[in-house]
Amino acid sequence: MIRVGVVGASGLAGGELIRLVDQHPELELTFLGGSSSAGRRPSQLHPGLRLDLGGLTVEPVGEDVRELADRCDAVFLATPAPVSAELAGRLADRVPCVLDLSGAFRIRTPELHERWYPKVARRTELADRFVYGVPELVGEELAGAPLISLPGCYATAITLGLAPLVLELGLDLRTVVVDGKSGSSGGGLQLRTADLHPLRNGAIAPYAPVGHRHAAEVGDFFQRGKPGSVRSLTMSAYGVSHVRGLLASAYVFTDDEVDARALQRTYLRFYKGRRFVRVRRHTETLVPVPDPQAVLGSNYCDVSVLHDADGGRIVVLAALDNLVKGAAGQAVQALNLRFSLPEETGLTMHPVMPA
Repeated sequence: MIRVGVVGASGLAGGELIRLVDQHPELELTFLGGSSSAGRRPSQLHPGLRLDLGGLTVEPVGEDVRELADRCDAVFLATPAPVSAELAGRLADRVPCVLDLSGAFRIRTPELHERWYPKVARRTELADRFVYGVPELVGEELAGAPLISLPGCYATAITLGLAPLVLELGLDLRTVVVDGKSGSSGGGLQLRTADLHPLRNGAIAPYAPVGHRHAAEVGDFFQRGKPGSVRSLTMSAYGVSHVRGLLASAYVFTDDEVDARALQRTYLRFYKGRRFVRVRRHTETLVPVPDPQAVLGSNYCDVSVLHDADGGRIVVLAALDNLVKGAAGQAVQALNLRFSLPEETGLTMHPVMPA
């Protein structure tokens, strides 16, 4: 069994990690870390979980991490970016694998990181060691990786949506404009006035209308990719009234020649054998897809590509559950590859719809 620790056990992503690790046949949960929730059981923090877990309770992570390291083969950091930056520095080279779900190490370029994460101090040499963990795109790099940075939820959807255009067709994407809509769980458990039920219910709130750090993250990733390129990628993000799930709609403008059939074939070929990306026709079901409702509770990302000949653009739609494929599920998928397990191990649950 692979011994696993979850630091940040009281948060939404932490709760999802506990749920997924507990049902995983090759993982054993041996440590739960936190600060304000120290001493509490998972069932006290997450009402949906009624687990014994050998009597595990949340423990503070002290200055000396040797005991934590001795108890774990892998540690998930479901902590805010400043906390992850500090903890990763202390756990690196002590634990065989550290998987960070925050934004502390997602953007490799130092100047870009400082722009989008000005309060997150990190060591450059440590940041250079992290693998940016999109399992479908960098699976070989994850095998044996000691440090893995998981993409943000929007970044996962956008990257998976654009990858066939850039990495397979080698297109030069002159302009990409992303429209993102996500539920309230994307903001975590912080108490903000805008997230109170009387204001959030029924809302379409433009919380990041002219820029989002996940767009910078995607641009930074594709800057290192070949053979294609993304010259300009901008994003507007909106909060909507559901709890889970997001839809990223990317409007792509390129001077390269494309046609609808070639695009569909390319996406099907690129994701053949990649279990958790489902390439879908927009009209293949009773309701139009991709729709976040059709992936809730699962590790799937649904992707559709359409050619708008009149508008001179490619439209790419990507939907996922931000707490599973956009966070905890993808983290477990990356851990599976890190330890040479089949990547679907412990992640074969189907979506729940309606939810």
